[in-house]
Order: sequence, then C-alpha cells, then structure tokens
Amino acid sequence: MGFIVEIPGFLTATLGFAVYLMGAEINARAEVLRRFNIPEPVTGGLLASLVVLTLYLLFGMELEFDLTARDFLLVLFFAGIGLNARLSDLIAGGKPLVLLLILTLLTIVAQNLIGAAGAAAFGYPAQSGVLFGSAALIGGHGTAIAWAPEVAQVTGLEGATELGVAVATLGLVLAALVGGPIARLLIEGRDLSPNRPDEEHTIGVPDEPSDAAAKIDHLTLMRVLLYLNMAIIAGYALSEAILAAGLKLPLFVPCLIMGIVIGNLRPLLAPRAAPVSRTPSLALISEFALGAFLAMSLMSLQLWTIADLGLSIVVIMTAQTLFAVAFVIWVLFPVMGANYRAAVLAAGFGGFALGATPTAIANMTAVTKRYGPSPIAFIVLPLVSAFFVDIANAIVIQTIVNF
Repeated sequence: MGFIVEIPGFLTATLGFAVYLMGAEINARAEVLRRFNIPEPVTGGLLASLVVLTLYLLFGMELEFDLTARDFLLVLFFAGIGLNARLSDLIAGGKPLVLLLILTLLTIVAQNLIGAAGAAAFGYPAQSGVLFGSAALIGGHGTAIAWAPEVAQVTGLEGATELGVAVATLGLVLAALVGGPIARLLIEGRDLSPNRPDEEHTIGVPDEPSDAAAKIDHLTLMRVLLYLNMAIIAGYALSEAILAAGLKLPLFVPCLIMGIVIGNLRPLLAPRAAPVSRTPSLALISEFALGAFLAMSLMSLQLWTIADLGLSIVVIMTAQTLFAVAFVIWVLFPVMGANYRAAVLAAGFGGFALGATPTAIANMTAVTKRYGPSPIAFIVLPLVSAFFVDIANAIVIQTIVNF
C-alpha cells in the first residue's frame, strides 16, 4: 500500500536548486546534450523525476511537493520578460505575432483531431480526444484538470482527470526534448545566424565568455530585483482590477504587462538612470528563475500516471509528437520567414505545442545561448501563449465536447 510524503516549500526549492545544478554538471560532461541544446534544468529535472518514480515503484512512496516557490519564480520570470520588451520590438513583432496566432489556432484544431481519432481507435469516446489533444498539450496540466470534469459529464468517461494529467505529463517531457534538436537541424542545416549578433541576450548569459559578465555586480543585481519587484507589485494590483471586472487571468500575465509598462516608461522618466532592461544582470536573474521553475516542475512529475494508459497513450502521443515536429519544420519555420528568428521560434513552438510556455522559453534560451540572441522571439511567443491560447483553446474544446 502506497503512502504520501509531503515535501515543504523550502525543501522543494532547495531540491530544485540542487536538481538544476545536477543538470548543469551533467550537460557540462555530456557533449551530446549540449549539441542538441537540451536545457540544463530539463536534464536534471527528468533524472530527478525518474528517481521519484523509482521510489514510488519500489516502496509505494509518493512525493508531494509544495510548489509555492516555483509558482513565484514563474511570476518573477515573466516580469523580467516584460521589462525587456521594447516598444520597437513590440511593433516589429506585429506581423510575426499575427502569423503565430494563426499557426497556434491551426495546431489546436489539429491536435484535437488527432486526439479524437486516437481516442476512438482505442475505445474512448471521441469527445475525450481533447484530453489527448490541446486541453492537455498546448493547455497543460491546468487546462486538462479544468476541462476533465465536463468531459466526464458529457461522455461518462471515468478517470478523465487522471487521463488529462497523464497526457500533460508526458507532453511536458516530450516538449523539453524536441525543441533543441529542431533548432539544431534548422540552424546548422541552413547555416543561419542572428541578424543582430551583438544584441543583448534577454535571458541567460551566452555560453561563450564575453565582457558582458563583467557588468554584473551587486548594484546591478539589486537594481534589477527592485524593478522586478515593482513590476510584480503593480501586476498584483492589475490582477485584482481585472478580477473585479469579471475576467480571470494567470497572475504572470498582469505582471508581464506591468513589466512592459515600467520597462518602457523608465527611460522616458529617468533617461540618465542606469539601465535595467536588456542588461546581463536581468538576463541572469531571468535564466535562474526559469531554470529553477522548470527543474521543480519536472522533478515533481508523477510519471507513474502514464503507465496506466499503456499502449493508447504511447501511440497517440507518438502521433502528436510527429505532427508537432513536422508542423514546426515544414509549416511554421517557412511561414515565419525561414531565418534565424524563425528557427528560434520553431524550438520554442515545439516545446509550447506539446508542453507549456516555460518549457518553450527554456528551449529558446538554450538555443540563443549557443547560437546568438533573438529578442523578438522572446516577446512574440509569450504574448501568444499568455493572451490568446486559453481563449482559443476554450472555444475549440467547448465546440468538440458539445458536438
């Protein structure tokens, strides 16, 4: 008989840091992981999740992590994305943003068609295909859990929540693994390079040493943390206002918005002040927040939920992965311009389509640290995932479930 061991928040964060560092150490020794741009927290997080799975299989021990610290790191990360967003980039990203919106909608529809066909083939109600599709993949764990009760009510499917969680879990694992190899194939296969190689990195310090590292000191770090906190405080206030208006958005979305506002107002109100946006210190803090978030997310995966679905989840998720990879390489990449930025977005979209926005950003970070910066990519993809996906996904899912 199994038993649950609750891991408190402080210990969860500590383990997350250790897992992150373990992944960095493994990547430093395993050239193949670096060659295919596998993010360091992905390496450590997946290895840790296998340890958690082993404890469950051998001793029935189910580790339950308090992820409060992880969730704050996500807010911190998106506030940093906002601080880095220049109005000129937002304007320049207008066309790519619209194109990515259309491509995302097509992906949502295709995922649910594949999910419905797979569900019917394995004896599930066709409507439950949304749990093999966009509800669990592009939507992630939260969307899958939110829609599972309605799917169960309409179809009579038992264990709908467990199904959605299992698909989202496997999707997150696959998302963390496909983005880097896609980017390597496109960038090295076509000899692509950044249009502006000297541009500042928005997330992370480049793998190759440079003078940028010397610009990081206690004052620059403190200045960045001050403005991140200001963006988060303003984000909390905006979140309350949005909630009072009858809308509900994840907290990181208002913090992203207020980061954009503060980041663009600051040089106008204090033009002589030391910079914060696009600084190595902000890039370093953003990488830390994202990496620790992803390490904690992956180490807390309950991989044993996947085994209960057996052959059906293997076949359907194989089909979803093949579709995502083919769509990114042969549709998204050429539509987005077939250039370096398109390759970075391809790496991100591969993670986003199968997993979650943080996984997508981690994929893009690993790619840009190796090959060079692409600031607009880091603006366009989060805007799509933050503002558009939940609405479009809900419309498509509702249509299919009530069909």
